[in-house]
Amino acid sequence: MESWQQSLRAAITSPRQLAERFDIDPRPLEAVCVRYPLRITPYYAGLIREVGDPIWRQCVPDPAELDDAGLPTDPLAEEAHSPVPALVHRYPDRGLLLAGNSCAGYCRFCTRKRRIGRPEFNISFAELQQGITTIAATPQIRDVLISGGDPLLLNDAMLQELLDRLRAIPHVEIIRIGSRVPVVLPERITPSLCRTLKQCAPLYLNTHFNHPRELTEQSWQACARLAEAGVVLGNQTVLLRGVNDDLETLLELNRNLLQMRVRPYYLHQMDLTAGTGHFRVRVEKGREISTRLRGRITGMGIPQYVIDLPGGKGKVPVNDDYVETWGDELVLRAPDGTRVVYRQT
Repeated sequence: MESWQQSLRAAITSPRQLAERFDIDPRPLEAVCVRYPLRITPYYAGLIREVGDPIWRQCVPDPAELDDAGLPTDPLAEEAHSPVPALVHRYPDRGLLLAGNSCAGYCRFCTRKRRIGRPEFNISFAELQQGITTIAATPQIRDVLISGGDPLLLNDAMLQELLDRLRAIPHVEIIRIGSRVPVVLPERITPSLCRTLKQCAPLYLNTHFNHPRELTEQSWQACARLAEAGVVLGNQTVLLRGVNDDLETLLELNRNLLQMRVRPYYLHQMDLTAGTGHFRVRVEKGREISTRLRGRITGMGIPQYVIDLPGGKGKVPVNDDYVETWGDELVLRAPDGTRVVYRQT
């Protein structure tokens, strides 16, 4: 067993384990973990300095997650756009291939928290093969994003087979991986994994650093290995209340990401997902922060502030050309020209 697999086995997965490490009452968290599973790697738990800090908020369950506030569990209508269980086809030329249902750490703000870590949503080998077959039979799909769960939790041989099968499809021009492994389990980025990824060039990997304290020596080394293997790295930050909803935090984060050869790509407005309302930042504040980044950092370090529209309508930049404000409601124009209401409260 590799060291990263041992780390997964040693992860915190219950409120009782949290209470053993931190001085908290585990009882309020038990009901949360019944609905939304808990997993924190030893490495990521070691980044927590105190209860309630920006690292804690991202990984430790909060009773506020049980306040659904009438929000949908599948805000991006992924299931409605799934021709087969392992494939989401929301955009004409792009496919989202779900390579698994497990992550190294379960983010409390995850847009797929309805399913991640729950056995009934596991992706079988047959379903994954069916997803690849569907991509091969759909010539308009030229760009495939492999996500899940986290695809880097596959072992090297399985990942190699998956990448080889996608690369063999003539109309698939771009392959991307979405992974938070460099953030929460950097020891997974082994020389063997990098050799596997290098064979699939060109390959893009977008990770999810949300706070400067996640940029440790281990994560720098992990990203350096990926970059030296020819993997093109980007970062998708989620704007989170109490974590990174201020200018100085995002400046420090993005300046350091550039030094790590990781290009800030998106700054995501929180999806309207049940159980995540306590993380949501008002769009007006997000726009202000995004605007103030300009002039304070090179253009390469300014991510595009976007909203992934409810109902699976796609991502749009949050700027004056796409947004109208009606009190607590925003009216956004989707890529197909339709108008979509985004309720902030």
